[in-house]
Amino acid sequence: MSRGSGKGLSLKDKLDGNELDLSLCDLNEVPVRELAALPKATILDLSCNNLISLPSDFCSLMHLVKLDLSKNRLQQLPLDFGRLVNLQHLDLLNNRLVTLPVSFAQLKNLKWLDLKDNPLDPVLAKVAGDCLDEKQCKQAAVKVLQHMKAIQSEQDRQRQRKLQAEREMEKKREAEQRAKEAQERELRKREKAEEKERRRREYDAQKAAKQEMEKKTKKETVHTRKPASSSRPSQPPRHKPSWSRSVLRVLLFVLFCILCTLAACKLTELQHQPLCISVNTLYEDVVAALQNHKMLQNMLQHNSQQ
Repeated sequence: MSRGSGKGLSLKDKLDGNELDLSLCDLNEVPVRELAALPKATILDLSCNNLISLPSDFCSLMHLVKLDLSKNRLQQLPLDFGRLVNLQHLDLLNNRLVTLPVSFAQLKNLKWLDLKDNPLDPVLAKVAGDCLDEKQCKQAAVKVLQHMKAIQSEQDRQRQRKLQAEREMEKKREAEQRAKEAQERELRKREKAEEKERRRREYDAQKAAKQEMEKKTKKETVHTRKPASSSRPSQPPRHKPSWSRSVLRVLLFVLFCILCTLAACKLTELQHQPLCISVNTLYEDVVAALQNHKMLQNMLQHNSQQ
């Protein structure tokens, strides 16, 4: 195996029974793929290397029972470190850890733990204790697990409260949305009812106007028919103008005949006939009478003026 990585020589050369010793190999990274090919190696020693972090697929080595990561430069453990559920012994002495991942609480089989010489969070350092002997290291495992379970429970409660708050907020939004939709439906319903009422009033007004027009038309028709009906009995007087026109025509005809006779008696050779003599005499008498009447009228007018 070359330094700096776990690649090179086969790891089987380092395997002794179920224990694989990779300490003091100057490793910068963990050969996870090669380790996964050795499920028999339940005890893994990676102490005294240059490891700064563990890859996320390191947590797939679920066959590990005992793990020594002491005297490296680890700053944090993978978030899903708790997947190593078969782990019973864990040595993290002399690293640069401040906190542990919450999934650490899932290491239910952990019986031994050493966290000395790490810049731990004060609360976590107090819980872990000194781990100066076997008993203290076992107590550290129990107490740290309890502490991490409490943190996990609190985070779960916080998560639940957050989810509950989000659900409540979602319910509130849904309720507000339903209220808004109901309000919009009510508004549309009211507007529709108002539109119907407006159209009904327009229809009633048009109907009333039509009825009024029909009444007015009927009244005008009745007034028009009444004179016609009243004049029906007196239809004979209505013919009077026609009779008077006939009489006038007859008189005009007679006058025309007289004028023609007078002209014939005055201008033709018939003037020496007895009939014409009588006609001429009558004409002269009438003219003289009209002249006397005119002279009398002028005299009366003159006297009235004086």
